Amino acid sequence: MPTVKDVIVKKPSEEEAAACKNWPIWNCQPSTFDWAYTEKETCLLLEGEVTVTDGKDSVSFGVGDLVIFPVDLECTWQVAKAVKKHYNFG
Repeated sequence: MPTVKDVIVKKPSEEEAAACKNWPIWNCQPSTFDWAYTEKETCLLLEGEVTVTDGKDSVSFGVGDLVIFPVDLECTWQVAKAVKKHYNFG
């Protein structure tokens, strides 16, 4: 079972950032909720600040970060500042 230590957070290359602009956009107000990934998700944060925890460890990311979540990750999202992100599953 993956943990938040398996989440990849990085600054995207120009090519990666350009590819993300064709993806759908998801918005979320500050909140806390549980989430389980049934497939890999890659997202690019346009706005917001988030901490994701698996109960043991946590990872934080924000504006400009490219984030890759592994399949089967079970975690809790803590949205500190409203999120706007491009996302892609698979």
